[in-house]
This record gives sequence, C-alpha cells and structure tokens, in this order.
Amino acid sequence: MEIRLSHNRCGSCREICLRWNRMQYDHLPDRTARTIDGERRREREHVGRNSLDASYYWSFRSRRLSRSLPDNSWIFPHLHTAQGGHKPCVQAFGADQFDSDHPKERIARGSFFNWWFLCLSGGIVISILVVVYIQSNVNWALGFGVPCLFMVMALAIFFLGRKTYRYPKGNRDKNNNGFVRIGRVFVVAFKNRKLGSLKHSGQLEFLGKAMLSGEGVEPCSNMDVEDAKGLIMLIPIWITSMMSMIPYAQYSTLFTKQGVTVDRRILPSLEIPPASFLSLVSISVLISVPIYEHVFLPIARKITKKPNGITMLQRIGTGMVLTCFNMVLAALVEAKRLRIAEEHGLIDKPDVTIPMSIWWFVPQYMLVGMIEVFGLVGAQEFFYDQVPTELRSIGLAFSLSSLGLSNFLSGLFIIVVDWATGRYGGHSWFNNNLNRAHIDYFYWLLAASTAIAFFAFVFISRSYVYRRVDQVQ
Repeated sequence: MEIRLSHNRCGSCREICLRWNRMQYDHLPDRTARTIDGERRREREHVGRNSLDASYYWSFRSRRLSRSLPDNSWIFPHLHTAQGGHKPCVQAFGADQFDSDHPKERIARGSFFNWWFLCLSGGIVISILVVVYIQSNVNWALGFGVPCLFMVMALAIFFLGRKTYRYPKGNRDKNNNGFVRIGRVFVVAFKNRKLGSLKHSGQLEFLGKAMLSGEGVEPCSNMDVEDAKGLIMLIPIWITSMMSMIPYAQYSTLFTKQGVTVDRRILPSLEIPPASFLSLVSISVLISVPIYEHVFLPIARKITKKPNGITMLQRIGTGMVLTCFNMVLAALVEAKRLRIAEEHGLIDKPDVTIPMSIWWFVPQYMLVGMIEVFGLVGAQEFFYDQVPTELRSIGLAFSLSSLGLSNFLSGLFIIVVDWATGRYGGHSWFNNNLNRAHIDYFYWLLAASTAIAFFAFVFISRSYVYRRVDQVQ
C-alpha cells in the first residue's frame, strides 16, 4: 500500500484504498443479515463465517507455499462476504446475552458495545505488531497461518460456551418474518388510505391507518405499526450519520499519503513507515474506552441524572462534533506542511523529505479513535436498540453499511472536487505533487459538510421518539 501511495495519483490511490471498505461495510452486511436474522441463526452464522475466515487464511498460506496453485483472487469477494455476515451477527448475538427488561443489564449492554470495540482494536494492534512483523521478517506462509490458528481457537472457545448462551424469547411466531410483518403495515395502510385517520396516532399518521378495519383487510397490531414507524424514523438519522462519516475515510488514505512526505523519525536512528501510524487509532480506542467508562460516564450521570449518562443520539452527535474538529485540525496541519515546504524551496521537489516531524499528525489519529468510541460505537448501539427484536442484526448491518456508503460518497466527492479544481488547467487539490495540492482546502470542505450534517442531525433528533422511554429518562 505504501508503494501505491508513493507513486499513484492522489485521487486514484484513494480509490484503491477505499474498495475494501466499500464491499465490507456496504451491501454485504445488509444482504447477509437479512437472510439469517433470528435467535439461533445468529449463532450458526457466527460459526459459519468464522470457518470461512479460517479457510481463507489457510488458502493464503497454501498459496504462498505453492506458487503452482491457481490464482486465488476469488478469495477476496468471499472474504468480504464472510466479514459482512460475521460482523453484525456476532455483535448482535453478544448483545443478546443481556436482558433488555432488566435495568442493570440494559446499562451493562451499553458497556458491552464499548468493551467489544476495545477488544477489536486490541486485536488490530496485535496484528500490526506481531502478524505484520512475522510476514515481513519470517515468511508470509506463517504470517497467514497465525491468523488461521487464532480463528480456529476462537471457534473452539465459542463452541465451549454454547450451553451458557442466552437465546431471546420471541414474542411472536417464529415463522413470521419481520420484513413481512412490517411490510404488511405499509400495504394495509395504502389500502386504507381513503379511510379516516386514528386519533392520537402520533408521528407518521398515515401508517396508523393500518390499524383500521377495511373491507377484506385484516388490521395490523399497534406494535407492528409502531415498529414500522420506528424503522422509517431511523432513515434520516442513518443518512446524516453516513454524511458525517465521509471524513472518516481520510485517516487511512490522505493522512497516510501526507505522512510519506515528512520526517518519519521518532528516534535519531529509527524511521517508521507512515502506514504504521494507523495503529495510533486503535491505541487511542484502547485509551478512550476506559476513560469513557470510568471517568466520562460517572460525571455525565451526576450531571444528567440519567442511568446511561447521555442518550445514544447525544453520543452520536458528540462524535460528529469531534469529526468536524478533527477536519479543522487536519487542515491546519496540512497548511503548516505546505508552508514549510514553500519556505525550504521544496514545492517542486516532491521526493525530498519536508523538515516537519510526523508527530504533528499524531493528534489527528488519536482523535479518530475518540470519534470511533463516541460516533461509531454509539451508532451501533443505537441501531441495535431501536429496531424490532427479530431485526437486530439488520440494525447493526444498517449501521455498518453507512461506513461502506460513506466510502462511496468520499470517492465520489474526490472525483468531483478533482474535476472541478483542475478542469481549467490549474493545479487540482489532488495534484500528483502533494506539495502543489491543496488537501487542506478539501479538509475545510469536509469540516463544513460535517457541520451541516450535524445541524441536520440535531434538527431530526429533536423530534425522534425512542422506542423505549427509559432510554431518555
């Protein structure tokens, strides 16, 4: 990836970097979760996808041992499928172990999402420090064999705990598909569109007509109608949160490309590759989660008098504010990098290292970790909690898909800005020569778009009604 970042055009290299995130977080989670959402089906999905992951790592290892084997490019889309199904289902299954009707367990479930994300970040740090070292200094076969071994161990441990797992008690017929149940609300409401509305039907009154008895139409229950309304109300929040995640794609692309141009020595004799600074995001999560749990939440509970400290929407909004601030900070740091390059006459010497320490970029990476703790984890908990019980994997897939779509939008944003700023023969903001580019302007643009998304989010959140009242009390 570093070779690509060093020699490819700025906009093009971003397209290469974003493809993995697009497939992994976009439609695959939704498609997979849609087919397996349920009680024991989430457990079976976790087992199946873990097995797929392990087999793919072993396939990579076999490929390295024997170059006479056929091309293994088919592995990548299958790996996307495995991850797309595994991520929302295993997280939903873990959250299902907490009783929603028990106040203390409900609060503990909120902590589960935090510590779950901390464990994921810890795994990323270990993979960067251990697995990458093995691949670089020992051999690639062992480098892929180690993750395969860990996947097999994780699967074995998962099987050992099967007798202790909780399976939520469904309050409806298991044969009644959640999509069919909620889709019927829209069909019945449309058929009853000419009938009068119910009194006190609340938001989205037209859906309340589904509870009316029409000619030859069986009315829907109040719970079905409320579930349908809840899903509709999630869409504006999902859109605004997706818009605010567009800057999230920059830390693995533009931040890294900027790092190539500066002094990367952390000690006089130790220079690190710019991609290694991506581990700072995971390290920031490892630091931020304990602070959030043991410092921030106790203070917030004393101030707000709420069991959860802050509501889930307030947590997501905080992540948006941090995202906007991070883009402002990134713009200022990039402006400083360009100024130093100009002062030392390095504008047209892109291969010469700019005398600016890479430590200037550390706050940006650390803030990304904080953004994940507030915005990303908050969104996962929100979309899990605010969907019907039998669609919780879909809720988490809904949250994860916003990351994939935000990567699509980020790539589209890059293309449009690149075309608009370079079409008259001028220097594009994403010039091949990063010293003549203006990524700082792009960061300011992202800060402005995030601010707009935040204000839209606040406007929508003010009218949002939680499915469970105790979430805001």
